[in-house]
Amino acid sequence: MKFASRLIPILALFVFATLAVAQDNVPDNIKAALKKADAAVAAIVAVPESQRTFENTIGAIDDLSVHLDDDTSMFLFMQFVSPDAHIREQARAGEEVVDNWISALTKREDLYRAVKAYADTNPQVEGEQHRLLAFTLRDFKRSGMTLPKEQRDRLTAIDNQLNKLGIEFSTNINEDETRVPLAKSELAGVPQDAMDAQPKSAGVYLWGMDYPSFDAVENNCTNATTRQKIWLAFKRRGGQKNVDVLQKLLKLRAEEAKILGYPTYADYVVEPRMAKSEAAIQKFYADLRPIVRKKALVDWQLFQSTKRKDVHDPKASFYYWDYSYYKTQLMKQKYAVDPDKVAEYFPMERVVQGIFDVTSRLYDISYKDVTADATKLGLPVWHPDVKLYEVDDNKTHEMVGHIFMDLYPRADKYSHAACWGLVSRKVWSDGTVQKPVAAMVTNFTKSTPTKPSLIKHDEVETFFHEFGHGLHNILTEAHYGRFAGTNVELDFVEAPSQMMENWVWQPEVLNLFARHYKTGKPLPPALLKGMFAARTLGSGMETEHQIYYGMVDQIYHTAPDGSVDTTKVGIDEMGQIELYKGVPGTYFQASFDHLVGYDAAYYGYLWSLVYAQDMFQRFKELGVLSPKTGAYYREKVLSKGGTVDAYVMLRDYLGRAPKVDAFLEYLGLTPPAKKS
Repeated sequence: MKFASRLIPILALFVFATLAVAQDNVPDNIKAALKKADAAVAAIVAVPESQRTFENTIGAIDDLSVHLDDDTSMFLFMQFVSPDAHIREQARAGEEVVDNWISALTKREDLYRAVKAYADTNPQVEGEQHRLLAFTLRDFKRSGMTLPKEQRDRLTAIDNQLNKLGIEFSTNINEDETRVPLAKSELAGVPQDAMDAQPKSAGVYLWGMDYPSFDAVENNCTNATTRQKIWLAFKRRGGQKNVDVLQKLLKLRAEEAKILGYPTYADYVVEPRMAKSEAAIQKFYADLRPIVRKKALVDWQLFQSTKRKDVHDPKASFYYWDYSYYKTQLMKQKYAVDPDKVAEYFPMERVVQGIFDVTSRLYDISYKDVTADATKLGLPVWHPDVKLYEVDDNKTHEMVGHIFMDLYPRADKYSHAACWGLVSRKVWSDGTVQKPVAAMVTNFTKSTPTKPSLIKHDEVETFFHEFGHGLHNILTEAHYGRFAGTNVELDFVEAPSQMMENWVWQPEVLNLFARHYKTGKPLPPALLKGMFAARTLGSGMETEHQIYYGMVDQIYHTAPDGSVDTTKVGIDEMGQIELYKGVPGTYFQASFDHLVGYDAAYYGYLWSLVYAQDMFQRFKELGVLSPKTGAYYREKVLSKGGTVDAYVMLRDYLGRAPKVDAFLEYLGLTPPAKKS
């Protein structure tokens, strides 16, 4: 699960990247957008020092940032979702030029002098304006504006190379064409629907690496060799070419950090976030790992003994490609839960309606399918599968935003699950309010002529997670684009979406929408009981896997000069951090797309999960469908965006300092708190 936003705070240096492209190939709309942005910068710089105000300097920078985003974001987003190869290529071409323009802007002396001149007047600004001024000065410093020109020029060159390499890395993942040839005899236990979805050649299935296809084998195939083949292929996506790209990225990032005066790139990245320092992340993991290991050992013993009984070998080893299969078997045998049978209660249309019903009740909003009017609204869909929904506030009867849903896999589409903020909320100087637009992109099993799209319970959880990002974007009430929606500290941004996952574990919520696609009957009480009992099955091993990703990310970004054998580290650390042995011949990092955008910050998933579970306690106590509780959360968290520090916002919402208790209960390490 990944959060992605195309909204770029102009001075924040949180950028995506793209393939190198000649200026002649830059789309005309991108050229026009940058010409308009150049004029806006020139207007800011031209203001006489004696006439500088917040509005014509700091506010104007936010204006040009939002205008640039408005003019480019939808087009650049097409690189991830368009079925047209030419459009994807054009979008990547535009991305490089836009990102390079932003990088150059952060190092313009004339713009920095304009901001500094205003700041030196010691203006009496408060609230968002005070925060925006402080962030603008901070971001100029972090971009190197206090350094000599020679070093700034080198930083610009580095940024341009990072932009180029980053999108090359992501594109290699999204357009990876890996398929594994498998005979039908190798696919025992795999659902026929999954086999029917694969192309065939000479009677052999050419098995794809999209998530529905991957999960179908890993969860169900009784043939361990087949599971191993698919797992190994999955962990080699992106290829050696992406390993090489990553090596270049790491060296450039390390050089950038050194020029800016930071010990490591991780220190540079973490400074403006909740953690504040790389040392705090190390302490976070050091404190967490012994606790998680206790649960992981319990999990390991259960899973290993289950396999040994199954294969009639008391010494059989347990491997990565065994985990999903034996988790499925344990759910069936120990908890009477068959994930494929459970999926029959979650046809996609009911899941969509379910998330609408739940969030409508909590946040007093409503949804309207406006796909037919998308083009007229200036928000055209890019594929027949895509839907566009309008979100309205029931109290004010005003439209608050739009959300796209692109739910099913197809060739060359972004291959994971993510939510993009395409348009930010913005209050313009004339008082008009620009409404936000978000896009939720997933890869759930598509319907067939004989069966609707049925998604597993953990996929319903993913759906709620990504929709949580969407609402975080849409329900913001921030004045400035710089702080709108999900423009919060990156190690907090996952908390609202992770908190939303909890709703799919509440009986009263599931009873609202989970219905069998044939009979219309709700989930049987016994099945619900088994699902809830199995919630923490494997939680220790799975959390250690998250720790593995986060710690490897930190190792990559703390290596001296960025010199690190990423493949060796990936294999060695697997055996150090998890209970599995490292697997030679794999290079998971080649398809670990979080290394672009979440570089040196993947720790944020677990970091924010601690807060997410703590935030959910208020709903557990006062009602998971309580409109009053939802209104309080909307006011204290969702509406705020990045207008206040995340920790300050958390304390205000919780009425106390955050605690770890709920997180430990979530992992199954402590018994559920008894209601008084």
